[in-house]
Parts: sequence; structure tokens; C-alpha cells
Amino acid sequence: MHAVLLDAATLGDDIDLSPLRAEIDHLDVYDNTAPEQRASRLQGASVVLVNKVVLDAELLQSLPDLKLICVLATGTNNIDMPAAERLGIAVRNVTAYGTESVAQHTLMLMLALANRLPLYQRDVAEGRWNESPFFCLLHHRTLELAGKDLVIVGQGELGRRVASLAEAFGMHVHFSARPGNERQDSRPALSDLASKADILSLHCPLTDETRHLVDASCLDALKPEAILINCARGGIIDEDAALDALRQGRIGGLGVDTLPGEPPRNGHALISALQEPLNLIVTPHSAWITPEARANVVKLTVDNLRQWRSENHG
Repeated sequence: MHAVLLDAATLGDDIDLSPLRAEIDHLDVYDNTAPEQRASRLQGASVVLVNKVVLDAELLQSLPDLKLICVLATGTNNIDMPAAERLGIAVRNVTAYGTESVAQHTLMLMLALANRLPLYQRDVAEGRWNESPFFCLLHHRTLELAGKDLVIVGQGELGRRVASLAEAFGMHVHFSARPGNERQDSRPALSDLASKADILSLHCPLTDETRHLVDASCLDALKPEAILINCARGGIIDEDAALDALRQGRIGGLGVDTLPGEPPRNGHALISALQEPLNLIVTPHSAWITPEARANVVKLTVDNLRQWRSENHG
């Protein structure tokens, strides 16, 4: 079996690839692959391992030996799935590899924003504590999580794990109905839950139904002190509307780990706003990156390789 890993750098240089090498006769590893390099690197390969490099229909049609695509992530939006199916190329992804990592990151954002950490850190750095007439600063109103209401969109493994951690802080957790399926779902719609949310946390995929799920209307329904967290996908919230709401004091905090375009080579309004005195945190799609989670990607990819071989070669 000849396999090619196109973007190993996305896993980090501290992750052991030997479990993959043990499953594959010949593995070519490239840190990064530009679009014009894809075809030549994949000629003769029966398996491609890829995280974010785009494999479009034109490319797939030029690779007669390709039998399997192993995606080193959950999302497969970089793969032309209809073309792969038409050409008989199997596609396997990995799921639930970063549950603990992303849940931890979500709670980090929740705790930091509840305690107005961005604002107090700025105050300390700018000398305001030094000038205080008494021993502390308390002019940013913080939020005690115990007894507060957390609304979660997405009741998969990750959403449930965030819920269990939040409950350890004494929060009341509410799951919303699946967006676009509210009439067939026994859970309340987000539109019905938004007004009671002290914290709204998103753990759902980006689909036609969830794009700009948290829009100006939803933001208007939130409490003025409510905190909005997106560790799912950029575009599930209307980032511009959310920033406006934060600036105007219509929400109490905003934390995002993802943006609609990544990396944001042309910048983004939320990144620019980090220079302002706002209760805002933007992290660089790093919720998933604990070494344990990245090692899980390798382990689960090995499982996919073994399963595919068993199904196709007995």
C-alpha cells in the first residue's frame, strides 16, 4: 500500500506517526502541500491522508490508483464527496478525537469571560490597579456560574461533555432543538431559550440551517450580561452583529475559536477589536490541539485504515 500524507504540519511535529507507518508499506510525508503540488505527489498512491488540503473532482479524476481518502479531522468539506463516490473512492474521517480538549477550551472561555479576564488584565497592564484608592478593582461586573443557565446548541458527545463540566460548577443546562428540525424535536427551539441564557455555547456543525444561527435577532433576545461562545465553526454566528452587540453592551462577553475564513489572511473585525477594551477572546482554532487529541487523530486513522483493509481485502 502506497500512501501520502499531504499536510502533516497540521498535526504538529511532536506527534508520533509510527503507528501509521506500521500500517502502510510506503508512506510519503509532506508538511504542507500547495494546490499545484497535489497531483504530482499523489500519482500512484492508493491512499491519501489529508487534513485541510482540498481534493476536488478534477484532481480525483486524475488519480486512477486512489482507493481511500483518510481525513485527519471530522469535517469533510475539503473533499468533493460526490466525485469520490462516483469514482469509487472511499472516504473515512475521524470523530470525537478532541472531546476533552475542546470541552476544556470551552470552559476556559466561559470562566475567563465570566470573570471579565480580558478587561481586568488590560486594567492591570495599564496601571489602573496601581492607582486604585483601595485594595482591588471591581468596576467590571463579573458573573458567578453557579445557578446560571447555560444553553447549548448541539447535544452530541462534545455538547454533553461541556454540559457535565458546567454542571460541576452548578449551572443549569438546557439543550436546544436541532436547528431546522424544531417541529419534530421535543427540545425547545433556540429562539425560545435565548432570553433565559446566561451563557450560549455552540457545538453544532456549520450547515445551511446553522449558518448565522446566532444573528441580530437572536442577539437581541439575549440578556445584556449574556456570554456567547463559539467553539464550533465560524459563520454559525454573525460575527459582525455579535461584535456590534458587544460594543453596545447588549451582550456581556464573546469568545470564539473559529472564524469563517481560516487562517484569516486578510484580517477580521474580531481580531482588530482585540485592541479595544472589550470582554472579547479570539483563539486561533486551537481548542482541539492538546497532544492527547492530536494523538487520537493518528490512532483513529489507523483504525480507519484497518477497517477499510478488512472490508476490501478480507
